[in-house]
Amino acid sequence: MDLQQRTRRFGIGVILCAIFFRLYLAGVPQAVAHRLIQIPSDPLPIYLETGRNVRFSASLEPVFDHVRESPAPWIPEENKPVFSAADAEWVEVTYQCSLRPDFGELMEKPLTWDLKEEVPTVLILHTHTTESYTQSEERYIPSSSYRTLEENHNMLCIGDAVADILRRNGIVVLHDRQVNDYPSYNGSYTRARETIGEYLQQYPSIQLVLDLHRDASDNGGSQLKTLAQVDGETAAQLMLVVGTNYDAWQENLALAAKLHAQLERENPGIMRPISLRAQRFNQDLSPGALLIEVGAAGNTRSEAMRAAEELAEAICVLSEGTNRQ
Repeated sequence: MDLQQRTRRFGIGVILCAIFFRLYLAGVPQAVAHRLIQIPSDPLPIYLETGRNVRFSASLEPVFDHVRESPAPWIPEENKPVFSAADAEWVEVTYQCSLRPDFGELMEKPLTWDLKEEVPTVLILHTHTTESYTQSEERYIPSSSYRTLEENHNMLCIGDAVADILRRNGIVVLHDRQVNDYPSYNGSYTRARETIGEYLQQYPSIQLVLDLHRDASDNGGSQLKTLAQVDGETAAQLMLVVGTNYDAWQENLALAAKLHAQLERENPGIMRPISLRAQRFNQDLSPGALLIEVGAAGNTRSEAMRAAEELAEAICVLSEGTNRQ
């Protein structure tokens, strides 16, 4: 290479360096780099790469009109279910007291709890722990008629089924396994009351107390059998029992009404009428206390377990509270 060529190349290099320096001072390289970083959010490169016609705002035009637009980004809605006075039509009641509450008003009262905290929020117990069901393919040793100490066949198995579903949905549950009705049935509620009080004192975070029973009633010489259809399967029915002989009974009734309506509109026929009574059933101890009859003595264990699963699912739906329509 002769001296003239070297001089020409050197001059070109100096010119290019001068141009780049001027561009750098003007901020051009930074703008190009910023543009490259932002390419993934640009509709045109996304279309060229994937064929998806994207726009990130309704105010922007699509890249190409002839290409079907991708659906808008999914934004999850608030999970809280909505109840209005009209939902009172889902609720039937049998009155064993003189009170006649306004269920439309109770439905509109929002449920303001949150069961999905990192501390225990639900207590499950059984005042009549040994209650059991009609024996079918599953056999057990009875302690008396329709009662057994075998945990896989009395109310403890029903409580386990409910607790398992609640826990899988992020709810911290305490399941008390004390037998309150054996060897003596008398005093069951007194013993259960002491147990509830101890839990509430130790865990003030508890917001829902479930006392799970099974009903019993003679039906023409045989035990009452309650039946419902859930997703094509035979299930027992559920019944909420609410006492009124204490100050905060309407709070518990408002909760019971929403739970009843939620279960009934998901599985019509699964609920028996709410039983509104003049007693307390230890529900005066907590504003979120319910007595729930899971089937009856005429039902099989499998029918009761199916109903218990639906009960747990409905509680999960209500676990973060409700909205008013």
